[in-house]
Amino acid sequence: MRRTAAAAVAAVLLLPLTACANDAATSSHTGAAPAGPGVDGPKVKIMVGGLDKVIYLPAMLTQRLGFFAEAGVNVELMSEPAGVNATTALLAGDVQGAVGFYDHTIDLQAKGKNVESVVQFAQAPGEVEVVSAKQADAIRTAADFKGRKLGVTSIGSSTDFLTKYLAVKNGVAVSEFSPISVGAGQTFIAAMQQGSIDAGMTTDPTVATLLDKKIGTVLYDMRTPEGSRAALGGLYPSSSLYMNTDWVNRNRDTTQRLADAFVKTLKWMSAHTPAEIAAKMPADYAQGGAEQYAEAIKATLPMFTTDGVMPSDGPATVLAVLGAFHPDVKGKEGSIDLGRTYTTEFVSKAG
Repeated sequence: MRRTAAAAVAAVLLLPLTACANDAATSSHTGAAPAGPGVDGPKVKIMVGGLDKVIYLPAMLTQRLGFFAEAGVNVELMSEPAGVNATTALLAGDVQGAVGFYDHTIDLQAKGKNVESVVQFAQAPGEVEVVSAKQADAIRTAADFKGRKLGVTSIGSSTDFLTKYLAVKNGVAVSEFSPISVGAGQTFIAAMQQGSIDAGMTTDPTVATLLDKKIGTVLYDMRTPEGSRAALGGLYPSSSLYMNTDWVNRNRDTTQRLADAFVKTLKWMSAHTPAEIAAKMPADYAQGGAEQYAEAIKATLPMFTTDGVMPSDGPATVLAVLGAFHPDVKGKEGSIDLGRTYTTEFVSKAG
């Protein structure tokens, strides 16, 4: 399916954009990954909301496997600690693609912007609500969020979105708890150890570290389709390659090359073990050791699609979640055209 672009991106830096759901990366975009083997083809910059996070693993893995080069496209991967800045960079034209959560496309359409998921990496959030071991007896469901300090990547992030939805779904108003911006990795872990947060939402490999050190316990596990359905009522497409619709329409051949590379990676992932996948990634991504990193990948692997195709019932679930509390979406669900928030054209042609 194809859509045509309609909205310009003027004054985008002033927009209150959605932050990526992923934990913040440990490095900034100034530590961008090299573009890989040079090929005679188009150059594309892609901003990732945390290159070292497992939920965005296909981005770096595609480069490490050489699939961008095989597809004839020169890709420079950039890592931005705050997903909001990745989205801003995309809309401003500083990069041509972003790897982040699909819910950006719905949020931005509500603001009059046309952005679409071109390759859907995941069908579940990959997020885990972790309760501090000190509060495990007091917080047994989201109904116990009332009066609590709950960690999120940043205010306005998709971890913030999902936390608010779980609360509202379980009878707790968003005004009855305190979302705390604690970032990811060591900052998240320290916040939980010090009691700055009672619980929080994060991803692997942070989850693996929290469990290994017995700092926290799992309350809601959304790393699998089953976990997504149980917590959110359906599949929740998350990590994806999303791009400005106007750019896609003007660069169809380049977009197809990107889709070819990413779909090849998703298929490769489905045919290899977590240990084999971990071995292809940069060594410093396994901060808890190679074995723990492989286990983190194993726990998160079910979230990924094998073909890059958007699950048919996924967009409606995301819209329902955002519509439950998001001020820019609530009450406007009928005006959101979900068919313009993603395309399957390019992945359907990928080999």
